[in-house]
Amino acid sequence: MLKRGIIVLALVVILALPFVLRPHREAPGQADDTLVMVSPHNEAIRHEFSIGFRRWYKAKTGRSVFLDWRNVGGTSDIARYLDGQYVASFENIWTNKLNKPWDAEIQAVIQKGLPKDASDLAKEARAAFMASEAGCGIDLFFGGGPFDFEQQARAGRLIDPGIRRQHPEWFTEDSFPATFAGEPFRDAEDRWFGTVLSSYGILYNKDALAKLGFDHPPEQWADLEDPRYVGEVGLCDPTQSGSIAQAFINVIQQQMHFQVDPLGTAPTPEATHAALAKGWINALQLLQIVGANARYFTDTSQKPPIDVADGNCAAGMCIDFYGREQQEAVKNRTPGRPERLGYASPEGGAAYSVDPIALLRGAPHPEVAKAFIEYVLSIEGQKLWNLEPGTPGGPEEFALRRLPVRRDFYTHAEWRSLRSDPDENPYFQKKPLLFIDAWTSDLYSPMRFIIRVMTEDTHQELTSAWRAIIKAPEPARSRALAVLQDVSCVDLEQTRSRVKKGLGSKNLVEQVSLARDLGDTFRGNYQRAQRIAEGRE
Repeated sequence: MLKRGIIVLALVVILALPFVLRPHREAPGQADDTLVMVSPHNEAIRHEFSIGFRRWYKAKTGRSVFLDWRNVGGTSDIARYLDGQYVASFENIWTNKLNKPWDAEIQAVIQKGLPKDASDLAKEARAAFMASEAGCGIDLFFGGGPFDFEQQARAGRLIDPGIRRQHPEWFTEDSFPATFAGEPFRDAEDRWFGTVLSSYGILYNKDALAKLGFDHPPEQWADLEDPRYVGEVGLCDPTQSGSIAQAFINVIQQQMHFQVDPLGTAPTPEATHAALAKGWINALQLLQIVGANARYFTDTSQKPPIDVADGNCAAGMCIDFYGREQQEAVKNRTPGRPERLGYASPEGGAAYSVDPIALLRGAPHPEVAKAFIEYVLSIEGQKLWNLEPGTPGGPEEFALRRLPVRRDFYTHAEWRSLRSDPDENPYFQKKPLLFIDAWTSDLYSPMRFIIRVMTEDTHQELTSAWRAIIKAPEPARSRALAVLQDVSCVDLEQTRSRVKKGLGSKNLVEQVSLARDLGDTFRGNYQRAQRIAEGRE
């Protein structure tokens, strides 16, 4: 009986311990106000902004607030969730309250906006949606990338919260520029605002590099083509992560600059087009070999940095703050060797973009949501991103290791000693990547599709061929590599015609057929390249 009692007591303690140790959190019934957010941000960011906003809101309004963070996945998952919620909400209004017929065209204008050839009924539906309180039960979309927010804005789901009218002094070039190095930092119609900066680079494990025979770390994207990296690169699926898709777009922009910049200040349109087409091909070939070196393509952009930190991969492409986050974790875990991880942002190959925030149409708590946007964009909120935990105005527990969007944050010399990254100033770069949106704005979705088909769906054949090529003598090696890197089926002309048409088709069979045909083409190239490399052809 005594033994049984001890076992029961131990089980009770185990079950109760998480509840006893969890931090105190305001419950919905205990708070005066509620705020509902959907966000891909990690738990550390949610924790610190919850604490900071609750304190700020109490001082400003005298009221308590409960923050309800909804976790539905990454930015792509959030986009699908919002899409389904808004379509269902407006369909109910359109069919049950307005007694109008619902069809695929009506659904399309709610999802993507109004096309030029829309019918009168579709135009009426669009106007009704923009005037409606159709919603998704959520107040704010916080975190992601400009592309994701542009899509939501185009669909009519984002609302101007009036923050510019409230604080016009914030929206100057010296405080919060509209653009920087070609990247938009806020929406021209104030439907979304960047809150913090992100860039892209390579996290590497110095111990792993030494074992592979490297005497210097990777500094440029092209360094990841080195055959010694085969099976040692961690990559994320760009169709699952908007941030990593943006990193791949940075690779493409850099390769396009390599071709366009030597043309001078006034190249002809024909010369520019040819240079952009060559840059596109070079970028695809670079990403193809990096994909051949990849150990895997994961669904989450947080996995490669973790695996690099653990030594499971030698290097990985990642968002800058995920790299810094792992550097912080390694520093805390192994104080004797805090510099085991390195991070490189490729010079001229990584632009800064923003993680935005936006008020959603039909928000159930719009005034609280507007207050949260005000807090995040205020200097008080901006401090949380990069001050050390426990410093005045800084986070309480976690070093977020992010770079604030507000330019005037970096002018306060007295905060430098309090910062996690005192030497980082994104507005002062030696050689920033000048991001020219017109070059790639229509290539974002096709690029994600092409990378998936070219490197992920055919990964087994690609890596087998690449390993054979690495071992092959000349001239077989060069012949096989030329076959492997034949990407003519997705050159710029084919991408902007066949690929875009297939992806834009309402017929899903056409999309599947396109993926199958391109996959068969690449698979055939890889199998032939392997035969050549092995001397069988």
